[in-house]
Amino acid sequence: MQTKYSSLAILFHWLTALGIFICFPIGLYMADLKLSPTKLQLISYHKWLGVTIFGILVLRILWRAFKKPPALPAETPKWQNQIAHLTHLALYVLMIAIPLTGWLMSSAKGFTTVYLGIWPLPDFIGKDKELGDLINEAHKLLNYVLLILVTLHIVAVIKHQFFDRDHLMSRMLASWKQKS
Repeated sequence: MQTKYSSLAILFHWLTALGIFICFPIGLYMADLKLSPTKLQLISYHKWLGVTIFGILVLRILWRAFKKPPALPAETPKWQNQIAHLTHLALYVLMIAIPLTGWLMSSAKGFTTVYLGIWPLPDFIGKDKELGDLINEAHKLLNYVLLILVTLHIVAVIKHQFFDRDHLMSRMLASWKQKS
């Protein structure tokens, strides 16, 4: 029985997590800045990172379609299995919705997303300030929901690792050694 995630799944997980942990604070910080060259540069970095996270997520979903994750230990209560499944599903939905709303918001506000300053991405909707403002609010709300779910995810990891001592965390760490 498979007890660990594959090396590629682990890499995708940690790259996604790192991207989110960098992108979220940049978004918070830049939102309060007045228009300046610094704000414009941070917006570019935020967009580039968002597109990168989205790309990694697409690869991650494709990989997961062909390589199923390991089952939770048999002793894990059914309600915990259900919450874990729903939380992971919600995390994936948010990781899709957040970059898409950012992209749509940029389009509606009349700013084409140019990945790494080289490749312009298509605008899916025309310029519409009111719609852009509405999508901006949705983008913010989705990010705060993601923050709550990531916090819940981290709390669950801490619970399993340090209170239950079931070594569940070792499934997502490449060189974690289990103690018997």
